[in-house]
Amino acid sequence: MVKRLGIVLLCLLILSTAVFVSCSKDKGTETAAKTETKAAAGEEPLKLVLLVKSLGNGFFEACADGGKEAAKELGNVESIYMGPSSSTAEGQIEIIETLIAQKVDGIAISANDRDALIPVTKKAMKAGIQVISFDSGISSGGRTIDLVPSESELIGRQQVQLIAELCNYKGKVGIVSATSQATNQNLWIEWMYKEIEKPEYKNMSIVEVVYGDDAADKSYREAVGLMQKYPDLAGIISPTTIGVLASAKAIEDEGKKGVVQLTGLGLPSEMQHYIENGTCGQMALWNPIDLGYTSTYILEALCTGKTAGKPGDVIKAGRMGDITVGEDGLTIMGAPFVFNKDNIAKFAAMF
Repeated sequence: MVKRLGIVLLCLLILSTAVFVSCSKDKGTETAAKTETKAAAGEEPLKLVLLVKSLGNGFFEACADGGKEAAKELGNVESIYMGPSSSTAEGQIEIIETLIAQKVDGIAISANDRDALIPVTKKAMKAGIQVISFDSGISSGGRTIDLVPSESELIGRQQVQLIAELCNYKGKVGIVSATSQATNQNLWIEWMYKEIEKPEYKNMSIVEVVYGDDAADKSYREAVGLMQKYPDLAGIISPTTIGVLASAKAIEDEGKKGVVQLTGLGLPSEMQHYIENGTCGQMALWNPIDLGYTSTYILEALCTGKTAGKPGDVIKAGRMGDITVGEDGLTIMGAPFVFNKDNIAKFAAMF
């Protein structure tokens, strides 16, 4: 009897243990499944930051609109727009330090200085944050991908071609640039000098490059200074949205409309008046909405492991199609578009 009772108790013990193990296993499986489902659902959106040169710039505000458009399409992305109050590397460094502490997922930066940001962006990447540059690049080692709106050669040469057409291929030309450290501006200007060496520009010359530091008041003063220093100035090139707008106002205020021609890179919404009244005969610009849009798609692809950003990698970027990563991470979005009286109103309504 005692022996039989012992056998029954043993069976009950084995059964209860099996049930416990089974329940534990089921519970563990359920927990794992919940974790996978949560990961798949992406309850925590990726925090992707567009860090621009400075706030209050219409070009970069349009970039922000493109970032939000891409974030909406991608679904599990929060696009955050940030920038310092003035165009300085120090202001951007301070913001990046804050973003590292906040543990954002990715940062796309339009750099105020090609090299000064490298130590802090390396720190960000070491902390697991994906870093790319766009519009104005960071040197290799400080980012994974550098998205350039167009090829520097094409932009620089095109600016000379546009002013030459307006000046009938003769006369002195001045350049109102952004900051002296702006990587994109400096590259474009190098190509302007190379383009103007061609025989068709034998009656033209670039007399001086001045810097408005991407500030409206300083750019205005520099444009006025050029016209006063060179009374026979034929044209001004300003490859910066703030600079070209300030230069247009300076030309009008100095009574030089039709005498000093103007071209550059400008926002249609800001330059519509000056193009329609002939102060600026024509100008060019890539679509900044597309720039913010493409940057956000690239960051999302890096953060989710869709790409490692290696040369030859192809990134699907929504309506912008396939973007191919080039050597050293250099990636080209597209070519600048020329705005004139015929099309300015249409694009001014967009950005």
